[in-house]
Amino acid sequence: MVSVGLHALVSRKHRGCDLTEQPTAWENQTNNQGVRKRTMGRKTSKKHAGVNTDHTVESVSGGNADDNDRPHKDKKTTPVPQTSFLRKQIDPETAKYFAEIANAIEGTEIDPEERSVICGNALEETRGKEAELATDYIISHTLQTLLEGCSLDHLCSFLQSCAKNFSHIAADRSGSHVVETALKSLSFHLQDNENHSLIEHALKKICKAIVVNPVDIMCNCHGSHVLRSLLCLFKGVPLEEFHSTKSSVGLAERLNLKAPHGKNVSLQPVQIFPSLLKKFVSEMLNTASEDISKLQMNQYSSLVLQTVLKSLAGNEQELLHLIRVLLGSSAGSANAGNLLEGIPIRNILRLVEETAYSHLMEALASHAKSQDHMDLIWEELGTKFRDLFEMGKSGVVVSVLAATQRLHSHEHECCQAIAASVCTGDEFPKGIVPRILFLENFFCSRDKSNWSWPHGTKIHVVGSLILQSIFRLPSELIQVYVTSITSLEEHHVLEASKDPSGSRVIESFLNSNISGKQKRKLVAKLRGHFGELSVHPFGSFTVEKCFTASNLNLRETIVSEMLPLQPELSKSKQGPYLLRKLDIDGFARQPDLWKSRQASQQSALKEFYATFGPKETKSFEKESFLADTVSKSKPGKLKDIRKEIETTLASAKTSNTPFLAHQVSKKVKRSKDEKKRHRKDGESESKRKKIKV
Repeated sequence: MVSVGLHALVSRKHRGCDLTEQPTAWENQTNNQGVRKRTMGRKTSKKHAGVNTDHTVESVSGGNADDNDRPHKDKKTTPVPQTSFLRKQIDPETAKYFAEIANAIEGTEIDPEERSVICGNALEETRGKEAELATDYIISHTLQTLLEGCSLDHLCSFLQSCAKNFSHIAADRSGSHVVETALKSLSFHLQDNENHSLIEHALKKICKAIVVNPVDIMCNCHGSHVLRSLLCLFKGVPLEEFHSTKSSVGLAERLNLKAPHGKNVSLQPVQIFPSLLKKFVSEMLNTASEDISKLQMNQYSSLVLQTVLKSLAGNEQELLHLIRVLLGSSAGSANAGNLLEGIPIRNILRLVEETAYSHLMEALASHAKSQDHMDLIWEELGTKFRDLFEMGKSGVVVSVLAATQRLHSHEHECCQAIAASVCTGDEFPKGIVPRILFLENFFCSRDKSNWSWPHGTKIHVVGSLILQSIFRLPSELIQVYVTSITSLEEHHVLEASKDPSGSRVIESFLNSNISGKQKRKLVAKLRGHFGELSVHPFGSFTVEKCFTASNLNLRETIVSEMLPLQPELSKSKQGPYLLRKLDIDGFARQPDLWKSRQASQQSALKEFYATFGPKETKSFEKESFLADTVSKSKPGKLKDIRKEIETTLASAKTSNTPFLAHQVSKKVKRSKDEKKRHRKDGESESKRKKIKV
C-alpha cells in the first residue's frame, strides 16, 4: 500500500504542476507541510546501490556533456563580483508535495531498489529550483533523505544542476548540509572504479562554478566546510576521517612524538582524482591571488587552506607553490621557481598576529615535505622566533622545530635560534632551559633581565614540547641545552620532576643519546628525594628513567630510598611496576645478591652491544649501563636484544648459574665442535689425496 501510494504521489506531481513556472506567493509553509522539526546535525549517509542509467542534466537539457571535459585556460581569472542572491518563494503545491514525500518515505520500510527509484523521481522535481528548495529549512531535510537513497545517476544530476547557484547554496545554513550530504553519498560510490568517470564529470562542473569567485565561499562558515568536504572527496574519504578526531593525537603527530594515526596512514598516498585536485587548487589560488591576505587571516578560509596543505601530500611542486603563496609571494614569482624572490618579509609578523594565520603557519610547517619547502620556511620564519614568542605564537616555533627534525634540515640553526631568542648575555647558556620551561611566564615579565624560576607555577606545555623535541637531536647539536639542564638547582629539578610537563622533559633528557656522565650528573641532584618521587603520580616515571640511566652506586641509592615506602608503593598506580622492575624485594632480602645481579646484567648488556650493537656503541664508558647506547640503536633491534637478555637471565636465575658462565660454556662447546669438524675435514682431505695418488 505504501509503495502504490508513493508512485501515485510522484505521478500526480508530474501531472499537476509544471516546475518551470514562476512560483506564486508564499503561504504558511509550516501549516501546509506538517513536517516534524528536526535537528540540523549532519545525517549519517546510508550505503546504497548505484544505477548506471546515464541520466544527467546535459542529456535532459540538450547540453553537450563533453564541454565540461575541456581543460581550463592557464591565464589568471579575474574574480567576478558576487551578485546578491534573492531566494525565490516556493509555491504551496511544491511545498505540499515534498511534505507528503517526507511523511511517506521517512521511517518507512521500503525495498531499497524501489526506494532508489522513488528518491530519484522526487529529485527530478527539484530541477530548476535547487537553490530555493535546498536553502529551505524544512525541505532541505527531505532533500538530504532523497540524496541518501537515490542512485548515483540522480545524485550526480542533482549536483550538476546545483552548479549554477552552488556558491549560494553552499554558503547557506541549510543548503550546506544538503551539499555535504550529496558529497558524502558520492564517497560511497567511489568504491566502484566504474563510477569514477561519472563522479569526476559532476565534480568538474562544481569546481568550475567555485573557481569563478572562491573567496566568498572560503570565508563563509558554512561554505568553508563544504569546500573542505569537497577537497577530502578528491582523496576518497569523508572529512571526519581525513582529519584526526583528537587534537592531542594530531599535535603529537605534528611534533613527531607519535606515529601517524592508523586510520590516516593508508589515506596519505591515495588520490582518487589527482589531476582534478591540482587544477582546482591552482585555479582557486590564481583567482583569489589579490585576496590572499584576506584568506590568510580569516578563520574559515584558514581551515580550507590547511585542508589543501594536507590533501596535496605527495605533490611537492604544488606544495612548494602553495607555501610561497601563503608566505606572501605573488602568484607570478611563486610560479617563476625562484624560492625567495618577491616575498615581502615585513608582512609576516603582522599576519602571524592573527590567530587564523598562525594556525595556518603551524599547518604549513607540519606539511612541508622537502628540502626546498624547509629552506623557504626557514628563510622566512627562522629569524623571528623571539618575536613569535613575544606574540604568544610559540606553536609556530615548535612546528618549525618538528619540521627541521623530520626533514633533517636546519636542525642546528633552529636549536641555536631558540636558545638565542630566550637567553643572551651572562645568563647564557645556564638560563635557557628554565626560561623555555616557563615560556609564557618569562615573556610576560616586565623585567626579563632579573627573571627567576617562578615557584608554584605550572610548566608551560609548549615549552615542554620544545625541549622534548630538542633532546631527541644528536648530542653534538644541543650542548648548550645539556649545560643548562645539568646546571639546574636541585630543588628546581625536584619541582620539574613533579610537574606533568616538566617530568616529560627530564625523562626525554634521560632517554637521549647524551653521555651517561651528564645524565648521572642530573640524576644525582635528586638524591634524597627518590622515595617521595616514587609515590608521586608523575615523579614515579622519572624514577624509572633515573634508575635506567644510573650506575650501580646510584641504583643502590635509589632502591635504598624507596625501600621504606614499599607499603605505599604497592597501593599506588605505578608502584607495583616499580617494585618489580627495580626488584625492591630482592634488594631488601639479599642486597649483595641484588648487586651481583645488577652487575651481571651490566656485563651481559655490554657483551651483547659489543657483539651485536652498532660500531659506535661497542665502546662503553666506565660504570655506564645502557645510558650511552640505548638511544643510538634501532628500536626493533633493541627490543629483540632485550628479550634475548631477559630470557637468558631468567634461565640463569632458575639454574643458579651466572649468566656469563652460560656464555663461556657455549663458547667452549663451540670451540670443541669446531676442532672436531676441522679434524674430520683434515682426515677426509688426506684420504682424498691418497686416492688421487
